[in-house]
Order: sequence, then C-alpha cells, then structure tokens
Amino acid sequence: MTRRAGMIYALITTALWGVWGAFAGLPAEHGFPETLIYVVWALTMIPPALYALRRIGGKLPTDSRALFLGALIGLTGAGGQMLLFHAVHTGPTYLIFPLIALSPVVTIALSLSFLHERVSRLGAVGILLALLSLPLFDYEPGQGLAGHGVAWFFYALVILVAWGVQAFFMKLANRTMNAESIFIYMTIWGLLLIPAALAMTDFTQPINYGLSGPGLAAITQILNAIGALTIVYAFRYGKAIVVSPLTNAGAPLITALLALALLGVVPQPLKIAGIVLAFLAAACLAIEPEENA
Repeated sequence: MTRRAGMIYALITTALWGVWGAFAGLPAEHGFPETLIYVVWALTMIPPALYALRRIGGKLPTDSRALFLGALIGLTGAGGQMLLFHAVHTGPTYLIFPLIALSPVVTIALSLSFLHERVSRLGAVGILLALLSLPLFDYEPGQGLAGHGVAWFFYALVILVAWGVQAFFMKLANRTMNAESIFIYMTIWGLLLIPAALAMTDFTQPINYGLSGPGLAAITQILNAIGALTIVYAFRYGKAIVVSPLTNAGAPLITALLALALLGVVPQPLKIAGIVLAFLAAACLAIEPEENA
C-alpha cells in the first residue's frame, strides 16, 4: 500500500510538472523576466504551504535536525534554480538542460549507498530507460560552443549535484520529519531568496506586468508549486531511486506530448526517442512488483 501511495503521488507530480513545462516558457516569451518568474513561483508556494501547515496543526518542528534538513533541502532546490538563471546567460541551454536532467543519477547513487534501496530487475530496467531518455528531451545537436567558455559547465554540474542531493535528503528527511514540514521549509527558503532574484533582474529593460506576464506566470507556477508538495509525499511513501527518475523523465514526456497536441510542435528525432524511452520507463516502474529483487 505504501509503494502504491508513493507511485500515485509521483504520477500526480509528473502530470502537474508535465503540464507546467508545456506553458512555463510563455511568460518569458511575453516579456516577463525569468528572475521575476522565480519570484512568482516562490509566492505560489505559499498556498500549498498553508495547506501543509494546517494538516500538521500549525506545529512546525524547530529542532536542530529539522532546521538543518529544511535549510539543506530548501537551499539546494531554490539555490539551484537561482544559479540556473546565471548559467543560461553564460552557456548553451541545449547542453545545460540535458546535463542538469541527469540529477537523478546522484539521487540513485546516494540512495543505493546510504539508504540501501533496491528494486526488481524490471524496476532497474525502468530506471535505466528513464536515465537514457532525460538528455534527449533538451539536446539539440549541430550547435557550436563559440563564445560560451567553460563556466557554464561548472554551473551545470553544481546544479546537477544540488538537485540530486535535494531529492536524496527529501527521502532521508521523511524518516524523521513529516512531509508537510519539509515542504514548508522549502517554501521558507524559496521566499528568502526572492531578494537575490530581484537583484539579478534588469529593471532597465521593458517588463510586461500585464496578465500575460505575472498573471500567466502565476497560473503556470502554481502547478509547479503543488507538484513540489506532492513529490515530497512521493518520496515519503516511495523509493527515491524510483521516484526521482520517474518524475524527471515522465514530466518532459507529458510536456512533449502536449506541445505536439496543443501547439502543433513536431519533436525532433532525438526527442521522439526520448518520448519512447520515457514511456517504456514509466511503464516498467509503474508495474514493478512489490517485492525487492
């Protein structure tokens, strides 16, 4: 039953993030800076956080372990997002995002080593297929690196490790904290980094403050925020080595399918391969037997 609950929350997260991914770039295309989109995202975390706080009766743990884990999870998540804003301005996005997409490798390595998680052979095949699919969704061959330097590669590696570590500690923290408290601390640290996002914003450039800017950002980012809550539940009830690759591969799968169905965007051959691999991975992980290999 626990594994089933973890799978349900993981699939909910996958669906929410998949829909979010299909429309997340629209506010920026309409002249609303990505740094301000971060501000909107942090603010949209508040309603789910208030729901989580109500579920635990307003009692947020404040012992040293909870504070440490909350800060670690919050900073690796929100801090990685902040560093991503800088990375995309210094390097090629078509290489940065495929590299960052491999963050589940870090989660899986840590979970196998320290949490001693195991899966069946079918689950292992699903994890492998998911990892193989991840870089294919964003990689675009045939583009040069002229003028980009090497700093972007360092930033991408830091973000990769940060998000992989965050997922691992989400699972670890769920052993001693409730999922709601973990999410509340994620929200707090996300909000604390708003001044940094504002400082990174170029207010001398025209900014769209209309409904197609912050209004559209709020609509899309609330999906991201709710998905952030459900993934904490997914890590509570499911295995990190399953939840991390499933959500990271499944969400781009849904995004690609929505782009094809609603926006008429025909995926490139590599993305089609990623779609096929992600679908097979999701199928393997969804029907993985309860028993461990």
